[in-house]
Amino acid sequence: MLQMSKSLNLTIVLAVGCVLVGCAEQAVVQKPLAAVEAANSHLGRMPNVRTTAYTRIEKGGRRNALGKYLSGHHVMSAASDWSRFPLGTRFKIVSTREEFIIDDYGTALVGTSTIDLYKPTKLEMKRWGVRNVDIDILQWGSEEQSLKVLGPRVKHQTARRMVSALQKKSGGPAAKVVSASKQAAVRPSSSRTLD
Repeated sequence: MLQMSKSLNLTIVLAVGCVLVGCAEQAVVQKPLAAVEAANSHLGRMPNVRTTAYTRIEKGGRRNALGKYLSGHHVMSAASDWSRFPLGTRFKIVSTREEFIIDDYGTALVGTSTIDLYKPTKLEMKRWGVRNVDIDILQWGSEEQSLKVLGPRVKHQTARRMVSALQKKSGGPAAKVVSASKQAAVRPSSSRTLD
């Protein structure tokens, strides 16, 4: 009888353990799934988005906010307020089928939903002017990556305003941004987008 009681207790303990492990694994899996679902909620068509154009001869030169050359090829550079369209957001303009990626930001864009499209020449920039277009979001960018790039630049008002807006959206503290800005204080960065 005692032997049967021990076996029953062992069976119950194992069953409870399996249930707990299964629940823990499910929580671990659901957390990344929730992040993917949140990112995918931005995918699809966005109607009537205000766009402007810029070129490399404007203030800031030939490099984007990441220090890389502006791209005017297959996937072209674009600038935005990263709290509205985060770094890495890829989209296609419906009417022209041109594809862009957000890899830059600009002082005049902060607080707006305007996207500034890179054009390789001044003539193309002037031809574009200001247009409201429908865009298809192909991939939503990363607010976390946006904060990593902006963190070291919070001494500039443009970056500070975007960081503040990103933090309000996420409800998180500025600890990551502060530590990133301390690390980057040693290495200067050049960008056309700083105040």
